[in-house]
Amino acid sequence: MAAGALRTVPLAGELTASLIIRVAARYGLAAGNVLRLWTCRNFPARHDGGGVRADAEVVLNDAGRRVLAELCGVEPAVLARALPALTVDDPKISTGGEAAVAQVRWRAAGSVVGPAAFGCRLCTARRTGQAVRAVRYVPRWQRVCGRHSRWLLDADADQPLEHLDLRGIPEVVAAQRQWPSVARRAVRAGVVPEQAFAVAHAVVARWWEEALFWDQEEIWPRRLHQLAGGSVGAELEWWRIVGRDAAVFPEVVTVAGALLEPATAELAWSASGGKRPRARDANDPFCSWLGERVGRTWLGPLASADYGSPLSNWTGAVVRTRRGGPERWRDAPWRLKRELQPAAMAGQLRVRAAERQAGGSGTRWRATVPAEHRLRITQLLDESREQLAQLRGVQSGTTAEVARTLLEHLSQSAELIDRAVLHTATAAVAAGVALQDVAQWSRLPAQELAQVLATGQADR
Repeated sequence: MAAGALRTVPLAGELTASLIIRVAARYGLAAGNVLRLWTCRNFPARHDGGGVRADAEVVLNDAGRRVLAELCGVEPAVLARALPALTVDDPKISTGGEAAVAQVRWRAAGSVVGPAAFGCRLCTARRTGQAVRAVRYVPRWQRVCGRHSRWLLDADADQPLEHLDLRGIPEVVAAQRQWPSVARRAVRAGVVPEQAFAVAHAVVARWWEEALFWDQEEIWPRRLHQLAGGSVGAELEWWRIVGRDAAVFPEVVTVAGALLEPATAELAWSASGGKRPRARDANDPFCSWLGERVGRTWLGPLASADYGSPLSNWTGAVVRTRRGGPERWRDAPWRLKRELQPAAMAGQLRVRAAERQAGGSGTRWRATVPAEHRLRITQLLDESREQLAQLRGVQSGTTAEVARTLLEHLSQSAELIDRAVLHTATAAVAAGVALQDVAQWSRLPAQELAQVLATGQADR
Protein backbone atom coordinates (compact mmCIF):
# COMPACT_ATOMS: atom_id res chain seq x y z
CA MET A 1 0.00 0.00 0.00
CA ALA A 2 1.55 3.29 -1.07
CA ALA A 3 1.39 5.93 1.61
CA GLY A 4 -1.20 8.60 0.83
CA ALA A 5 -2.38 6.97 -2.40
CA LEU A 6 -5.95 7.76 -1.37
CA ARG A 7 -6.51 11.05 0.46
CA THR A 8 -8.64 10.68 3.61
CA VAL A 9 -9.94 13.91 5.15
CA PRO A 10 -10.41 14.05 8.94
CA LEU A 11 -13.64 15.25 10.53
CA ALA A 12 -13.61 18.10 13.01
CA GLY A 13 -13.29 16.65 16.50
CA GLU A 14 -12.81 13.10 15.26
CA LEU A 15 -11.04 10.45 17.32
CA THR A 16 -7.63 9.57 15.92
CA ALA A 17 -8.60 5.89 16.09
CA SER A 18 -11.76 6.64 14.14
CA LEU A 19 -9.74 8.26 11.35
CA ILE A 20 -7.39 5.26 11.17
CA ILE A 21 -10.38 2.90 10.89
CA ARG A 22 -11.83 5.04 8.09
CA VAL A 23 -8.47 5.01 6.31
CA ALA A 24 -8.49 1.21 6.47
CA ALA A 25 -12.03 1.11 5.06
CA ARG A 26 -11.02 3.44 2.24
CA TYR A 27 -8.28 0.99 1.22
CA GLY A 28 -10.59 -1.99 1.71
CA LEU A 29 -8.49 -3.35 4.57
CA ALA A 30 -9.15 -4.48 8.11
CA ALA A 31 -8.21 -1.90 10.73
CA GLY A 32 -5.72 -4.33 12.24
CA ASN A 33 -3.75 -4.44 9.00
CA VAL A 34 -3.31 -0.67 8.96
CA LEU A 35 -2.44 -0.52 12.66
CA ARG A 36 0.61 -2.68 11.91
CA LEU A 37 2.27 0.48 10.63
CA TRP A 38 2.72 1.43 14.29
CA THR A 39 4.29 -0.44 17.19
CA CYS A 40 1.35 -1.03 19.53
CA ARG A 41 2.01 -0.92 23.29
CA ASN A 42 -1.29 -2.38 24.56
CA PHE A 43 -4.79 -3.40 23.51
CA PRO A 44 -8.04 -1.43 23.08
CA ALA A 45 -10.62 -1.46 25.86
CA ARG A 46 -13.42 -3.97 25.39
CA HIS A 47 -16.97 -4.38 26.65
CA ASP A 48 -17.83 -7.14 29.08
CA GLY A 49 -19.26 -9.03 26.13
CA GLY A 50 -15.88 -8.98 24.38
CA GLY A 51 -16.39 -6.36 21.64
CA VAL A 52 -13.99 -3.44 21.25
CA ARG A 53 -15.43 -0.20 22.59
CA ALA A 54 -16.30 2.35 19.92
CA ASP A 55 -14.69 5.10 22.01
CA ALA A 56 -11.30 3.34 22.07
CA GLU A 57 -8.74 6.04 21.23
CA VAL A 58 -5.07 5.96 20.28
CA VAL A 59 -2.26 8.27 21.34
CA LEU A 60 0.72 8.55 18.96
CA ASN A 61 4.29 9.70 19.33
CA ASP A 62 5.89 12.16 16.87
CA ALA A 63 6.97 9.42 14.49
CA GLY A 64 3.51 7.91 14.65
CA ARG A 65 1.91 11.25 13.77
CA ARG A 66 4.10 11.58 10.70
CA VAL A 67 3.05 8.11 9.56
CA LEU A 68 -0.64 9.05 9.94
CA ALA A 69 -0.20 12.27 7.97
CA GLU A 70 1.49 10.41 5.13
CA LEU A 71 -1.15 7.68 5.18
CA CYS A 72 -4.02 10.18 4.94
CA GLY A 73 -2.29 12.41 2.42
CA VAL A 74 -3.07 15.40 4.63
CA GLU A 75 -0.77 18.06 6.05
CA PRO A 76 0.18 17.46 9.73
CA ALA A 77 -1.15 20.91 10.67
CA VAL A 78 -4.55 20.02 9.20
CA LEU A 79 -4.65 16.79 11.20
CA ALA A 80 -3.66 18.63 14.38
CA ARG A 81 -6.52 21.12 13.97
CA ALA A 82 -9.09 18.39 13.33
CA LEU A 83 -8.03 15.66 15.78
CA PRO A 84 -8.15 16.78 19.44
CA ALA A 85 -6.09 13.79 20.65
CA LEU A 86 -3.36 13.98 18.02
CA THR A 87 -1.11 16.28 20.04
CA VAL A 88 -1.63 14.46 23.34
CA ASP A 89 1.58 12.86 24.60
CA ASP A 90 1.92 9.65 26.57
CA PRO A 91 5.20 9.22 28.49
CA LYS A 92 5.11 5.48 27.90
CA ILE A 93 5.56 5.92 24.17
CA SER A 94 7.12 9.36 23.70
CA THR A 95 10.44 9.00 25.54
CA GLY A 96 13.47 6.73 25.41
CA GLY A 97 15.56 5.30 22.62
CA GLU A 98 12.53 4.09 20.64
CA ALA A 99 11.14 7.60 20.04
CA ALA A 100 12.07 7.37 16.35
CA VAL A 101 9.82 4.32 15.93
CA ALA A 102 6.15 4.99 15.07
CA GLN A 103 4.27 3.96 18.20
CA VAL A 104 0.66 3.91 19.35
CA ARG A 105 -0.99 3.37 22.71
CA TRP A 106 -4.69 2.65 23.27
CA ARG A 107 -6.65 4.77 25.71
CA ALA A 108 -10.31 5.46 26.48
CA ALA A 109 -11.47 8.64 24.75
CA GLY A 110 -12.86 10.07 27.98
CA SER A 111 -9.42 9.91 29.61
CA VAL A 112 -7.74 11.65 26.67
CA VAL A 113 -10.02 14.56 25.69
CA GLY A 114 -13.61 14.05 26.83
CA PRO A 115 -16.96 12.45 26.00
CA ALA A 116 -17.21 10.78 22.60
CA ALA A 117 -20.29 10.18 20.48
CA PHE A 118 -21.05 8.54 17.16
CA GLY A 119 -21.01 10.89 14.21
CA CYS A 120 -23.97 11.21 11.89
CA ARG A 121 -23.26 8.81 8.98
CA LEU A 122 -25.14 11.00 6.54
CA CYS A 123 -23.01 14.00 7.48
CA THR A 124 -19.86 11.86 7.31
CA ALA A 125 -20.77 10.70 3.80
CA ARG A 126 -21.48 14.28 2.73
CA ARG A 127 -18.15 15.50 4.11
CA THR A 128 -15.84 12.61 3.15
CA GLY A 129 -17.67 10.49 0.62
CA GLN A 130 -17.61 7.54 3.03
CA ALA A 131 -20.90 6.27 4.48
CA VAL A 132 -19.08 4.62 7.39
CA ARG A 133 -19.06 4.95 11.13
CA ALA A 134 -17.15 7.84 12.63
CA VAL A 135 -16.65 8.73 16.29
CA ARG A 136 -16.11 12.31 17.42
CA TYR A 137 -15.47 14.23 20.61
CA VAL A 138 -18.81 15.94 21.17
CA PRO A 139 -19.90 17.72 24.38
CA ARG A 140 -23.24 16.55 25.75
CA TRP A 141 -24.98 19.78 24.77
CA GLN A 142 -24.15 19.33 21.06
CA ARG A 143 -25.61 15.89 20.40
CA VAL A 144 -28.27 16.99 17.90
CA CYS A 145 -27.61 16.76 14.17
CA GLY A 146 -29.96 19.51 13.04
CA ARG A 147 -29.50 18.74 9.35
CA HIS A 148 -30.84 15.18 9.70
CA SER A 149 -32.79 15.44 13.01
CA ARG A 150 -30.74 12.84 14.85
CA TRP A 151 -29.60 12.50 18.45
CA LEU A 152 -26.00 11.20 18.50
CA LEU A 153 -25.50 8.57 21.21
CA ASP A 154 -22.54 8.02 23.53
CA ALA A 155 -19.88 5.81 21.95
CA ASP A 156 -18.77 4.09 25.17
CA ALA A 157 -21.93 2.03 25.77
CA ASP A 158 -22.44 -1.61 24.78
CA GLN A 159 -25.53 -1.21 22.60
CA PRO A 160 -26.13 -1.34 18.83
CA LEU A 161 -27.57 2.11 18.07
CA GLU A 162 -25.56 5.10 16.85
CA HIS A 163 -28.36 7.66 16.84
CA LEU A 164 -32.02 8.25 17.71
CA ASP A 165 -34.54 9.69 15.25
CA LEU A 166 -35.80 13.15 16.31
CA ARG A 167 -38.06 13.87 13.34
CA GLY A 168 -41.16 13.53 15.51
CA ILE A 169 -39.73 15.58 18.39
CA PRO A 170 -38.93 19.05 17.00
CA GLU A 171 -38.60 20.53 20.50
CA VAL A 172 -35.33 18.62 21.00
CA VAL A 173 -33.85 20.14 17.84
CA ALA A 174 -35.14 23.56 18.92
CA ALA A 175 -33.45 23.16 22.31
CA GLN A 176 -30.13 22.61 20.55
CA ARG A 177 -30.56 25.96 18.79
CA GLN A 178 -31.36 27.64 22.12
CA TRP A 179 -28.31 26.33 23.97
CA PRO A 180 -25.75 28.84 22.57
CA SER A 181 -27.71 31.75 24.06
CA VAL A 182 -27.80 29.95 27.41
CA ALA A 183 -24.04 29.36 27.21
CA ARG A 184 -23.46 33.07 26.52
CA ARG A 185 -25.64 33.94 29.52
CA ALA A 186 -23.51 31.61 31.65
CA VAL A 187 -20.30 33.33 30.54
CA ARG A 188 -21.77 36.74 31.37
CA ALA A 189 -22.69 35.42 34.82
CA GLY A 190 -19.15 34.15 35.40
CA VAL A 191 -20.22 30.50 35.20
CA VAL A 192 -18.53 27.89 33.03
CA PRO A 193 -21.20 26.70 30.53
CA GLU A 194 -20.20 23.09 31.10
CA GLN A 195 -20.93 23.46 34.82
CA ALA A 196 -24.30 25.08 34.18
CA PHE A 197 -25.25 22.24 31.85
CA ALA A 198 -24.04 19.58 34.32
CA VAL A 199 -26.14 21.00 37.18
CA ALA A 200 -29.25 21.34 35.01
CA HIS A 201 -28.76 17.84 33.60
CA ALA A 202 -28.46 16.39 37.11
CA VAL A 203 -31.62 18.20 38.23
CA VAL A 204 -33.68 16.97 35.28
CA ALA A 205 -32.19 13.44 35.33
CA ARG A 206 -33.33 13.19 38.95
CA TRP A 207 -36.86 14.13 37.86
CA TRP A 208 -36.62 11.55 35.07
CA GLU A 209 -35.96 8.76 37.59
CA GLU A 210 -38.88 9.82 39.75
CA ALA A 211 -41.22 10.49 36.81
CA LEU A 212 -41.82 6.76 36.45
CA PHE A 213 -44.24 7.18 39.37
CA TRP A 214 -45.74 10.54 38.38
CA ASP A 215 -49.29 10.08 37.12
CA GLN A 216 -49.35 13.63 35.76
CA GLU A 217 -46.29 13.22 33.52
CA GLU A 218 -47.30 12.92 29.86
CA ILE A 219 -44.54 14.69 27.92
CA TRP A 220 -41.62 12.34 28.51
CA PRO A 221 -43.53 9.09 27.83
CA ARG A 222 -44.66 10.51 24.48
CA ARG A 223 -41.10 11.47 23.56
CA LEU A 224 -39.69 8.12 24.66
CA HIS A 225 -42.17 6.18 22.54
CA GLN A 226 -41.33 8.43 19.60
CA LEU A 227 -37.60 7.83 20.07
CA ALA A 228 -38.27 4.09 20.08
CA GLY A 229 -39.96 4.30 16.70
CA GLY A 230 -43.53 4.49 17.99
CA SER A 231 -43.54 2.27 21.07
CA VAL A 232 -41.00 0.97 23.56
CA GLY A 233 -42.87 -2.34 23.69
CA ALA A 234 -41.53 -4.68 26.36
CA GLU A 235 -38.18 -2.87 26.58
CA LEU A 236 -39.25 0.12 28.70
CA GLU A 237 -36.30 -0.16 31.07
CA TRP A 238 -33.77 -0.34 28.21
CA TRP A 239 -35.29 2.60 26.36
CA ARG A 240 -35.45 4.69 29.55
CA ILE A 241 -31.67 4.28 29.78
CA VAL A 242 -30.81 4.80 26.09
CA GLY A 243 -33.36 7.54 25.40
CA ARG A 244 -33.05 9.57 28.61
CA ASP A 245 -30.65 12.29 27.50
CA ALA A 246 -32.50 12.95 24.26
CA ALA A 247 -35.94 12.91 25.92
CA VAL A 248 -35.01 15.39 28.66
CA PHE A 249 -32.78 17.71 26.62
CA PRO A 250 -35.39 20.51 26.20
CA GLU A 251 -35.97 20.61 29.96
CA VAL A 252 -32.21 20.59 30.64
CA VAL A 253 -31.70 23.67 28.46
CA THR A 254 -34.70 25.39 30.06
CA VAL A 255 -33.54 24.65 33.62
CA ALA A 256 -29.98 25.79 32.85
CA GLY A 257 -31.29 29.08 31.52
CA ALA A 258 -33.63 29.52 34.48
CA LEU A 259 -30.96 28.87 37.11
CA LEU A 260 -28.67 31.42 35.48
CA GLU A 261 -31.19 34.24 35.78
CA PRO A 262 -30.33 36.66 38.63
CA ALA A 263 -33.95 36.65 39.80
CA THR A 264 -33.77 32.88 40.34
CA ALA A 265 -31.21 33.10 43.12
CA GLU A 266 -33.25 35.87 44.72
CA LEU A 267 -36.38 33.70 44.63
CA ALA A 268 -34.51 30.73 46.13
CA TRP A 269 -33.16 33.01 48.87
CA SER A 270 -36.56 34.42 49.81
CA ALA A 271 -38.23 30.98 49.61
CA SER A 272 -35.72 29.66 52.15
CA GLY A 273 -36.61 32.34 54.66
CA GLY A 274 -33.57 34.50 54.00
CA LYS A 275 -31.76 35.40 57.20
CA ARG A 276 -34.36 33.44 59.18
CA PRO A 277 -34.19 29.99 57.51
CA ARG A 278 -37.21 27.72 57.43
CA ALA A 279 -37.86 24.26 56.05
CA ARG A 280 -39.36 24.00 52.58
CA ASP A 281 -43.00 23.03 52.34
CA ALA A 282 -45.25 21.81 49.52
CA ASN A 283 -45.98 25.41 48.47
CA ASP A 284 -42.33 26.35 48.00
CA PRO A 285 -42.54 29.24 45.48
CA PHE A 286 -39.13 28.53 43.96
CA CYS A 287 -39.94 24.91 43.06
CA SER A 288 -43.41 25.91 41.82
CA TRP A 289 -41.89 28.59 39.58
CA LEU A 290 -39.33 26.15 38.16
CA GLY A 291 -42.07 23.61 37.49
CA GLU A 292 -43.96 26.21 35.50
CA ARG A 293 -40.84 27.01 33.47
CA VAL A 294 -40.65 23.39 32.26
CA GLY A 295 -44.38 23.25 31.51
CA ARG A 296 -45.41 21.25 34.58
CA THR A 297 -47.48 23.36 36.95
CA TRP A 298 -47.95 20.35 39.25
CA LEU A 299 -44.21 19.70 39.73
CA GLY A 300 -43.60 22.21 42.54
CA PRO A 301 -44.76 20.10 45.53
CA LEU A 302 -42.93 17.02 44.23
CA ALA A 303 -39.66 18.89 43.69
CA SER A 304 -39.84 20.66 47.06
CA ALA A 305 -40.30 17.33 48.86
CA ASP A 306 -37.19 15.83 47.26
CA TYR A 307 -34.55 16.66 49.85
CA GLY A 308 -30.94 15.87 49.01
CA SER A 309 -31.55 16.27 45.27
CA PRO A 310 -29.28 18.23 42.90
CA LEU A 311 -31.87 21.04 42.93
CA SER A 312 -31.90 21.08 46.73
CA ASN A 313 -28.11 21.14 46.70
CA TRP A 314 -28.12 24.13 44.31
CA THR A 315 -30.62 26.14 46.36
CA GLY A 316 -28.82 25.26 49.59
CA ALA A 317 -25.52 26.50 48.14
CA VAL A 318 -27.17 29.73 46.99
CA VAL A 319 -28.62 30.33 50.45
CA ARG A 320 -25.33 29.56 52.24
CA THR A 321 -23.49 31.92 49.90
CA ARG A 322 -25.98 34.71 50.61
CA ARG A 323 -25.60 34.24 54.34
CA GLY A 324 -21.86 34.76 54.04
CA GLY A 325 -19.02 32.31 54.16
CA PRO A 326 -15.57 31.52 52.80
CA GLU A 327 -14.55 32.93 49.43
CA ARG A 328 -14.66 29.44 47.91
CA TRP A 329 -18.45 29.34 48.43
CA ARG A 330 -19.05 31.87 45.67
CA ASP A 331 -19.18 29.22 42.94
CA ALA A 332 -20.54 26.45 45.19
CA PRO A 333 -23.96 26.31 43.44
CA TRP A 334 -22.24 25.18 40.23
CA ARG A 335 -20.03 22.55 41.82
CA LEU A 336 -21.89 19.29 41.37
CA LYS A 337 -21.02 16.69 43.96
CA ARG A 338 -19.98 13.31 42.61
CA GLU A 339 -22.81 11.52 44.40
CA LEU A 340 -25.35 13.80 42.69
CA GLN A 341 -24.09 13.18 39.17
CA PRO A 342 -26.53 11.05 37.15
CA ALA A 343 -25.36 7.64 35.99
CA ALA A 344 -24.22 7.54 32.37
CA MET A 345 -25.85 5.31 29.78
CA ALA A 346 -22.87 2.92 29.63
CA GLY A 347 -22.85 2.40 33.39
CA GLN A 348 -26.60 1.82 33.58
CA LEU A 349 -26.46 -0.73 30.78
CA ARG A 350 -23.63 -2.60 32.51
CA VAL A 351 -25.63 -2.76 35.73
CA ARG A 352 -28.69 -3.94 33.83
CA ALA A 353 -26.70 -6.70 32.11
CA ALA A 354 -25.23 -7.86 35.41
CA GLU A 355 -28.66 -7.94 37.04
CA ARG A 356 -30.05 -10.05 34.22
CA GLN A 357 -27.23 -12.54 34.59
CA ALA A 358 -28.06 -12.88 38.29
CA GLY A 359 -31.53 -14.14 37.34
CA GLY A 360 -33.85 -14.69 40.27
CA SER A 361 -31.18 -15.69 42.76
CA GLY A 362 -31.74 -12.53 44.82
CA THR A 363 -28.01 -11.93 45.10
CA ARG A 364 -28.24 -8.47 43.51
CA TRP A 365 -30.21 -5.73 45.22
CA ARG A 366 -31.46 -3.91 42.11
CA ALA A 367 -32.57 -7.18 40.53
CA THR A 368 -34.85 -8.13 43.41
CA VAL A 369 -36.02 -4.87 45.00
CA PRO A 370 -38.63 -2.96 42.94
CA ALA A 371 -37.61 0.49 41.70
CA GLU A 372 -40.43 2.15 43.66
CA HIS A 373 -39.17 0.60 46.90
CA ARG A 374 -35.57 1.64 46.20
CA LEU A 375 -36.72 5.17 45.42
CA ARG A 376 -38.61 5.41 48.72
CA ILE A 377 -35.51 4.37 50.68
CA THR A 378 -33.42 6.93 48.80
CA GLN A 379 -35.95 9.68 49.51
CA LEU A 380 -35.98 8.91 53.23
CA LEU A 381 -32.18 9.02 53.38
CA ASP A 382 -32.06 12.28 51.42
CA GLU A 383 -34.69 13.90 53.63
CA SER A 384 -32.73 12.85 56.71
CA ARG A 385 -29.53 14.23 55.23
CA GLU A 386 -31.27 17.53 54.45
CA GLN A 387 -32.51 17.85 58.02
CA LEU A 388 -28.97 17.39 59.34
CA ALA A 389 -27.51 19.79 56.76
CA GLN A 390 -29.74 22.56 58.09
CA LEU A 391 -27.97 22.34 61.46
CA ARG A 392 -24.74 23.78 60.14
CA GLY A 393 -23.83 26.90 62.07
CA VAL A 394 -26.96 26.92 64.28
CA GLN A 395 -25.13 26.75 67.62
CA SER A 396 -25.30 30.47 68.19
CA GLY A 397 -28.12 32.37 69.83
CA THR A 398 -30.09 31.86 72.99
CA THR A 399 -29.99 28.47 74.69
CA ALA A 400 -33.70 27.89 74.07
CA GLU A 401 -33.50 28.77 70.38
CA VAL A 402 -30.46 26.57 69.71
CA ALA A 403 -31.85 23.65 71.72
CA ARG A 404 -35.23 23.83 69.96
CA THR A 405 -33.64 23.93 66.49
CA LEU A 406 -31.24 21.09 67.23
CA LEU A 407 -33.80 18.82 68.84
CA GLU A 408 -36.49 19.39 66.22
CA HIS A 409 -34.18 18.63 63.30
CA LEU A 410 -32.42 15.74 65.05
CA SER A 411 -35.68 14.09 66.02
CA GLN A 412 -37.08 14.49 62.49
CA SER A 413 -33.89 13.03 61.03
CA ALA A 414 -33.97 10.11 63.49
CA GLU A 415 -37.57 9.35 62.55
CA LEU A 416 -36.69 9.34 58.86
CA ILE A 417 -33.73 7.02 59.46
CA ASP A 418 -35.93 4.63 61.48
CA ARG A 419 -38.37 4.46 58.59
CA ALA A 420 -35.51 3.88 56.14
CA VAL A 421 -34.29 1.01 58.32
CA LEU A 422 -37.70 -0.66 58.28
CA HIS A 423 -38.13 -0.16 54.54
CA THR A 424 -34.70 -1.67 53.92
CA ALA A 425 -35.46 -4.59 56.22
CA THR A 426 -38.76 -5.19 54.43
CA ALA A 427 -37.01 -5.23 51.04
CA ALA A 428 -34.27 -7.56 52.29
CA VAL A 429 -36.66 -10.09 53.79
CA ALA A 430 -38.87 -9.99 50.70
CA ALA A 431 -35.76 -10.69 48.60
CA GLY A 432 -35.04 -13.84 50.58
CA VAL A 433 -32.56 -12.68 53.22
CA ALA A 434 -32.98 -14.52 56.52
CA LEU A 435 -35.03 -12.62 59.10
CA GLN A 436 -32.47 -13.37 61.83
CA ASP A 437 -29.69 -11.79 59.76
CA VAL A 438 -31.79 -8.70 58.99
CA ALA A 439 -32.68 -8.33 62.67
CA GLN A 440 -29.02 -8.58 63.67
CA TRP A 441 -27.88 -6.00 61.10
CA SER A 442 -30.65 -3.55 62.02
CA ARG A 443 -30.21 -4.15 65.78
CA LEU A 444 -33.89 -4.90 66.24
CA PRO A 445 -35.46 -7.83 68.10
CA ALA A 446 -36.35 -10.49 65.55
CA GLN A 447 -39.85 -11.01 66.96
CA GLU A 448 -40.64 -7.31 66.92
CA LEU A 449 -39.26 -6.93 63.40
CA ALA A 450 -41.28 -9.89 62.16
CA GLN A 451 -44.46 -8.36 63.61
CA VAL A 452 -43.81 -5.00 61.95
CA LEU A 453 -43.08 -6.60 58.60
CA ALA A 454 -46.10 -8.88 58.82
CA THR A 455 -48.47 -5.94 59.41
CA GLY A 456 -46.88 -3.77 56.72
CA GLN A 457 -46.24 -0.87 59.12
CA ALA A 458 -42.82 0.15 57.87
CA ASP A 459 -43.95 3.76 57.46
CA ARG A 460 -45.49 4.08 60.92
